Amino acid sequence: MSITASLAYSWRSAARTDTGKVRARNEDAFLDLPERGLWAVADGMGGHHNGALASRLIVEQLAVLPEGDMAERLVSLRRCLHDLNRRLGQELTVTADRPDPVIGSTVVALLMEADRAACVWAGDSRCYLWRRGRLYQLSRDHSLLQQLIDEQSLSPQEAARHPAANALTRAIGASEQLTLDILEFDVYPGDTLLLCSDGLYQSLSPDSLGAALNAPSTGLALQRLFEEAMDGPCRDNLSAVVIRL
Repeated sequence: MSITASLAYSWRSAARTDTGKVRARNEDAFLDLPERGLWAVADGMGGHHNGALASRLIVEQLAVLPEGDMAERLVSLRRCLHDLNRRLGQELTVTADRPDPVIGSTVVALLMEADRAACVWAGDSRCYLWRRGRLYQLSRDHSLLQQLIDEQSLSPQEAARHPAANALTRAIGASEQLTLDILEFDVYPGDTLLLCSDGLYQSLSPDSLGAALNAPSTGLALQRLFEEAMDGPCRDNLSAVVIRL
């Protein structure tokens, strides 16, 4: 667990990743830099070593972003992800003769400065906010499932029956043009934020997520999330970062 403070505001964070019970390799990666007000989760895709490479590149490059005020850091973060999208696209060109040339990763990143936060994402890794006993999903999945729900007014259960429901519509490295979603918002004392890969939230109900995030510390919240997720089938890699203001 890491702790940092910024003027009158302080935040605590805890982070963890796990291969899960089925996968042979962990293609997730996380970034936990509370001293800089910066956190991220990336979920790689592509099989072999490609997914792990993509997610690792994302967190390594985000970790060396230049300092500055909130606006400057947000510009730097977006530029970094667009640069990585081009870089991974070039890697795809090089490996196009292989059976599975896909190389890419989802990402959800959080910047915090004093009482302001900005969430940036591409793909279906999520950002949640636990505030005053209520759970809010701040990010919106870039997936075919979500697209079917939005465009065809299907229920989540109906959309999930589509054979390609889990396909991503956006990710770093997935296409030549990258569109990032950005949400800026105020944060308040007691707020708890969760960044996680789909392996974690698909293993837990919203009620279970909220109950874990209501724990008295970020470390205990993280422990409860993983314990409950690991009690289930846990077919995918699990990653989470818990941040509390």
